[in-house]
Amino acid sequence: MKPVKIGIIGAGRIGRVHAENLARMPEAAVKSVSDLFADDSLREWAGGLGIPHVTKDYKELMNDPEIEAVFICSSTDTHVPLIIEAARAGKHIFCEKPISFNPELTAKALEAAESAGVKLQIGFNRRFDHNFRRVRELVSEGKIGETHLVKITSRDPSPPSPEYIKVSGGLFLDMAIHDFDMARFLAGSEVVEVFAQGAVLVDPVFAELGDIDTALITLKFESGALGVIDNSRKAVYGYDQRVEVFGSKGCLTVSNDFPNNVVLSTEQGLYQDKQKLFFLERYNEAYQDETKQFIHSVLNDTPVPVDGRDAQKAELIAHAARKSLELGRPVKIPND
Repeated sequence: MKPVKIGIIGAGRIGRVHAENLARMPEAAVKSVSDLFADDSLREWAGGLGIPHVTKDYKELMNDPEIEAVFICSSTDTHVPLIIEAARAGKHIFCEKPISFNPELTAKALEAAESAGVKLQIGFNRRFDHNFRRVRELVSEGKIGETHLVKITSRDPSPPSPEYIKVSGGLFLDMAIHDFDMARFLAGSEVVEVFAQGAVLVDPVFAELGDIDTALITLKFESGALGVIDNSRKAVYGYDQRVEVFGSKGCLTVSNDFPNNVVLSTEQGLYQDKQKLFFLERYNEAYQDETKQFIHSVLNDTPVPVDGRDAQKAELIAHAARKSLELGRPVKIPND
């Protein structure tokens, strides 16, 4: 079976992660990378991975008949036009989250992909974490009975730069959107209502830019279960990612990942290394697995594991959370 020929649009941090993961897969071959700031250092990096072509013009990828699928890793404001263009070119699409900051634009992107009959997978990498996936499996198997509560803690080790905050879409669309998707995934039920409270406790620059850095979000699921998400842009002790799903017959918990499990015990106390400090380190295997599953979906013509509709639902929760924060009351989620 011939490898899937891939084009990557956007060679920033996440674009390079995907390229490096694809380079390890015999089922895939990255033919071209496009980036507005392509230079000799990018060409050197690409050459080291065996990628033969680097360009500043993404249209070269779109117009290349050999390229079967594209990875869209550029800024969020480019996602919708690139999805539409790729769909019209008949190329399968992997796109980083969110699809857009506008529900109407997201709907147009989904319509284009569905009309063209191409696959569209969104980069909700946490679904592919081995621990979270196991929680979902056990919930589906009924091991904890009826789900009553879903609790998610998601805290970054350090806040982003002001330049990033300006274009991020805000905490709900940039950061908590992963948690909204994870809540749906773990509960196996749609969110029907959200109530969000937020504050600026980390850095006043968030307030200056119309954002928050700390949030507590409660959810109601269609199943009747309840959920709670807490977010912070700064946890001084590392990347804090924990989950608990409580049900009528038991409870499932996922703690943080550590570089090792060694605990030093002395008369002064117990000591352990900090948990993993960066999202690329914490979810390294998850990024590999999401890429692998997308390629296998293309090769075998099977559904992608997390599609555009999943992204749309997470975005709708994020918009409702923002509205809830502004109004100071719960907001219903518009579900089809």
